[in-house]
Amino acid sequence: MRVFIHPLSDVHSSNIGDDTKIWQFSVVLAGARIGKNCNICANTFIENDVTVGDNVTIKCGVQLWDGVTIEDNVFLGPNVTFANDKHPRSKVYPDAFMRTTVKKGASIGANATILPGVTIGEGAMVGAGSVVTKDVIPNSIVVGNPAKTI
Repeated sequence: MRVFIHPLSDVHSSNIGDDTKIWQFSVVLAGARIGKNCNICANTFIENDVTVGDNVTIKCGVQLWDGVTIEDNVFLGPNVTFANDKHPRSKVYPDAFMRTTVKKGASIGANATILPGVTIGEGAMVGAGSVVTKDVIPNSIVVGNPAKTI
């Protein structure tokens, strides 16, 4: 199998790795890059300036906005929320969106919110419902609002 794209999804990118599955009601814009063996669940949105590595799971309800990089073997739980602008205003856009990176092997629990410009370290775990306002060190566990290491 090369790539599975559900007929009820709206996928414009041709840069999708082998064995990746994209399920119904997902939107992937033309500039997005998605690696091999990923599972992009229903009701997801992936913008143009987004890179997703290999073996990534993106559960339902996740949106990846311009400036987000997801490295290999990452798990994004249901409804994880990313932001890319610290001072959003309607119809007012920054010259460049802030860069947010989720490093290899990290996992982010359901309903966590990741503010722009942070890095989630390799192998880190973000607890469900946490609000990440600053970088998360590798192999740590963070929980709460704001997220703190436990």
